[in-house]
Amino acid sequence: MYREAAKYIRGKIDITPDVGLILGSGLSNIANLIDKPIIVNYDDIPNFPLSTVEGHEGRFVIGKLGGRNVIIMQGRFHYYEGYDPDQIVLPVRVMGILGVNTLIITNAAGGINPEFKLGDFMLINDHINLSGINPLRGKNDKLLGTRFPDMTNAYDGDLREKMQSTAAELGISMREGVYAIMLGPSYETPAEIRMLRLIGADAVGMSTVPEVIAAVHCGMKVVGLSCITNMAAGILDLPLSHKEVIHTANRANDLLKDLIVNFIESL
Repeated sequence: MYREAAKYIRGKIDITPDVGLILGSGLSNIANLIDKPIIVNYDDIPNFPLSTVEGHEGRFVIGKLGGRNVIIMQGRFHYYEGYDPDQIVLPVRVMGILGVNTLIITNAAGGINPEFKLGDFMLINDHINLSGINPLRGKNDKLLGTRFPDMTNAYDGDLREKMQSTAAELGISMREGVYAIMLGPSYETPAEIRMLRLIGADAVGMSTVPEVIAAVHCGMKVVGLSCITNMAAGILDLPLSHKEVIHTANRANDLLKDLIVNFIESL
């Protein structure tokens, strides 16, 4: 199904994208920087699911950004929406077939590390998969990758260093830490957050990890970036809401746009 989807998209574009971006909740404004973008809506692509979450537009935006050919996902898919792992990572595999070798993944995350504050960016250096799912379960497609991919350096060290130096040049404070995935869509309980903190998580969310696994399996280099849009349950005495997540992410958009564009220019 990913080959059919890639064939459809290839028929709509006249460039070969080598950088892919997945934009998290409220972080989609980067796509507005593309000059003369080619828009491909998910509902027009064969075999593609639809994004149902507020803040996810549900389309690819393809064109030039930072001097590179890019393909941007405005809207991703989550297990809690009812999709299978294969559907969640379908866009990643499609991007790989189209020529993407560097994948930038962003998300909106809850801060667990007490030193974090709302609006911080956290460069992901590792993850903890507590979702109970893995997109590689089942028969392995050898054309995509090996049966047992090594996840030791899932978040490429050179790309992390480049992202840190780009942030420093722009005067943007960049945290670094471990991202944990929980299934959602309910937010975590205070007890679950205490557990996550004990096992080494700095931030928590409901996405990203399946996409990273699939990207590494396809041979892509990955860099991951979380925007801390809320403090996780029990960290602050405040209720959690998706509306607040979107609001905080929107405020961080201008900084994120500068960071991503300059990072891509440095590749």
